Amino acid sequence: MMRVMKFAMGLGVAALLSMVAAQAQGPATLTIHADQPLHKVSPTLYGLMTEEINYSYDGGLYAEMVQDRTFLSARSDTENWIPVAMGNARGSVARDASTGPSAALPASMKITVEQADKANAFGLRNGGWWGVLVKPETTYTGSVWAKADKEGAGAVVKVSLVANDTGKVLASATLPALTGDWKQYSFTMKTGASGAASSANQILLTVDHPGNVWLQLLSVFPPTYKNRANGNRIDLMEKLAAMHPAFLRFPGGNYLEGNTIPDRFDWKRTIGPLVDRPGHASPWRYHSSDGMGLLEFLEWCEDLKMQPVLAVYAGYSLQQQFVKPGPDLVPYVQDALDEIEYVTGDASTKWGAERAKDGHPAPFALTYVEIGNEDFADGSGSYNGRYAQLYDAIKAKYPALQLIATTPVKGHAMDVLDDHYYKRAEQFFGDTHHYDNADRNGPKIFVGEWATREGTPTPNMGAALGDAAWMTGMERNSDLIVLASYAPLFVNVNPGGMQWQSNLIGYNAASSYGSPSYYAQVLFAGHVGTEVVASELKDAGDRLFYSVTRDPAKGIVTLKLVNASSAAQELRISVDGTKSVGASAKLVQLSAGSTAATNSIFDPTRVMPVESTVKGVGKEFTRTLPGYSIEVLEIAAQ
Repeated sequence: MMRVMKFAMGLGVAALLSMVAAQAQGPATLTIHADQPLHKVSPTLYGLMTEEINYSYDGGLYAEMVQDRTFLSARSDTENWIPVAMGNARGSVARDASTGPSAALPASMKITVEQADKANAFGLRNGGWWGVLVKPETTYTGSVWAKADKEGAGAVVKVSLVANDTGKVLASATLPALTGDWKQYSFTMKTGASGAASSANQILLTVDHPGNVWLQLLSVFPPTYKNRANGNRIDLMEKLAAMHPAFLRFPGGNYLEGNTIPDRFDWKRTIGPLVDRPGHASPWRYHSSDGMGLLEFLEWCEDLKMQPVLAVYAGYSLQQQFVKPGPDLVPYVQDALDEIEYVTGDASTKWGAERAKDGHPAPFALTYVEIGNEDFADGSGSYNGRYAQLYDAIKAKYPALQLIATTPVKGHAMDVLDDHYYKRAEQFFGDTHHYDNADRNGPKIFVGEWATREGTPTPNMGAALGDAAWMTGMERNSDLIVLASYAPLFVNVNPGGMQWQSNLIGYNAASSYGSPSYYAQVLFAGHVGTEVVASELKDAGDRLFYSVTRDPAKGIVTLKLVNASSAAQELRISVDGTKSVGASAKLVQLSAGSTAATNSIFDPTRVMPVESTVKGVGKEFTRTLPGYSIEVLEIAAQ
């Protein structure tokens, strides 16, 4: 309104009135033929795509509270670990490359304590991932690998959760006296009943005895989703569950490839005990602990009842390193076969037995395997050969698997092709019919990464309208599009936490929120029938988008309406081909007064879906759609 008033000063009252009148749009008509199903809706249409970007795993979904738990991933000794001297204690810290608890972690942090006692300890503090969330009456679990030299033998290590402002110890655990051998010490810490939840805390590790102490892999976890050991944040998993995802594509995107071949997602280095996982450099300029390893991805799928869509490394990394097809690629082909066996093999197989040893005896069901990621970026043009070699080997051993190509392949079968789209809302508005006339005789389509890129760090309402418009087109073409997933999924909103703008869910150490685009996803995935039915829209402007599905078993026709215009739109709806239509319908509406309206970590619920009941529904009824709105109508139709 302020913008209209500003314009009015130059246009005059008559021009303003003309402008306001022009906002009222004439009625459009939508005819739904409920008895004319066109095709089935893919049961796996809506899912999740994930990769390590924006601190999505470490510092995000993966619930580890310690940043740089191996003491080795930062650029300096004190970037994440700050020496602390209590009272008159004295000491120093330094990395020691000559000793560690395992081949994967051959180095450690050495603490040299010159002077300390029970009342005056020396140690290190860690600020967590831009804070350490501590809640009252909560149990935190953890462990650390440690040893001491002759002088330090008998030293006692204490781990505490400490308030930044007051120094108050909120919870602590005292470990048994150290010995000269590397040993893992497990502990629990429980907070008291008083106080409020806060992330203005630190993790403190102290030693009360002179001598040398070596530390490695200090880990602290809060309660996790479904109480998984080494598990995920509860709030973020609950938000994902609300999206009703049918699948998870992992490890996803550039994270699969790595900047160089040694930095790829090497799955065999991500399984087993944490002490046997070395971690690796993420392509997004920070270290990945690999706490979120292959089995954790699969358990994530299990917890949310999703299908895994497994991406296997295909011999290309981002800095234009590639493996030549032929003998050079053979070890990577075998690695992919081994990975599939880890996922699907029973305990009688080599890698199925390894998974059972890791704590999951039952195999996981697997339908889709993606060969590489965005290989159109490979300047060598080697994907045709690499893809064919992997495709043939996987199909020979696992003929039922559906294999996904990341770019069109000449002269070889493709079961599914992965298409990626990052656009502005206006571009998506103009492209909602992209797949309407696509060839149905070729490969199926996986829209593996897509998003309307407007808004930061998370999308605004304008982006949600672009997303919803695009989803109407995907839903309408869900005979061809078998899978679709928005990307990126997560962003840590702290300064330094984001590498890519416009991300579905934002969070910090204390809380999380869904963007308007997130709620558009919730609406679409949570309300979809099993069949697309015939329909016609007439006399609508170019900002009105829709899709219609039905579920015959439930007797429901689901109508999704997107009004991307600022003006309200009157819509006359006819429901043909049904004996009766209920007099009322369930309505879920997401709307805002401006495309710039959005949610944030400080204002997480500004744009939210509202559920209500619409009366006066029948075989023919009229609905006025507010400007900038996304609506789902569930109509009872028998």
